[in-house]
Amino acid sequence: NPNLAGIIDLETPLRRVASGFQFTEGPVWIPRQERLFFSDIPGDTIYSINDADRRICQPYRFPSNHSNGLALDKESRLIVCEHGTRQMTRTEKNGVITVLCSHYRGKRLNSPNDVIVKSDGSIYFTDPPYGIKSDMQEQPVQGVYRYVPDEDSLTLIIADIKTPNGLAFAPDEALLYVDSSHPQEQVLFVFEVLPSGLVGKKQRFFDLNTGAEGSPDGMKIDSSGNIYCTGPGGLWIFNPGGAHLGTIKLPEIPSNCAWGDTDRKTLYITARSSVYSLRTRIRGLAAGETNTT
Repeated sequence: NPNLAGIIDLETPLRRVASGFQFTEGPVWIPRQERLFFSDIPGDTIYSINDADRRICQPYRFPSNHSNGLALDKESRLIVCEHGTRQMTRTEKNGVITVLCSHYRGKRLNSPNDVIVKSDGSIYFTDPPYGIKSDMQEQPVQGVYRYVPDEDSLTLIIADIKTPNGLAFAPDEALLYVDSSHPQEQVLFVFEVLPSGLVGKKQRFFDLNTGAEGSPDGMKIDSSGNIYCTGPGGLWIFNPGGAHLGTIKLPEIPSNCAWGDTDRKTLYITARSSVYSLRTRIRGLAAGETNTT
């Protein structure tokens, strides 16, 4: 779509920031440190990349319990989805790790995967079974959950997506986007976010099933509401109305992305063994930021 040139700086090449990992995922930019944090799931490590020289990666947490999705809460504490322990944790400012949730209705979660934090502090995460064997699954569904830290309450809010994976809020948090990575349901869905924090009926936003390698995975939203969704064949870009503006093809199949740098116009993309960066013309939203903050 010709409008893609107004969103992506097509003259600036895609850059490989770092490489040599086993499977990168869950990127999040931490503004106070001006560093990108990301998971190497089979490598059992959370890494950080220094802004001054992004080719220097430092282990932040090892072992990470095979961490996947990362996010920041309202106090800039790191929220981590852990495959190995099948739980979601929070790293306190003193370094102590607090378990936020590991069970729902007395049964272990499947494998918390991707996570986002709403401006009111509530945490939303997907729970497909990618980190466990089929006979280990205790939950009857692969769900999307809402956790409220102040109440220590966990609520199943979506139970009718076959394999929920990536998720993101619209800039005003009125909509929640969730994609499915199931081979027979490679679809990006959208839900109205209700005042209660729950969501309305599922609506199909776009079908990403092209037969190309890869599946719908992590996603982010820019300040204008454009959606950047990793998926089959590359990084798919949609406008808020559901028009597919284009797909960025990377040397490796992408898994997730996150806005970073001081101007929030660099999109960092995790892709198999590497992390890439792509310059954009529209400012992205930092972790926990809305278009009203």
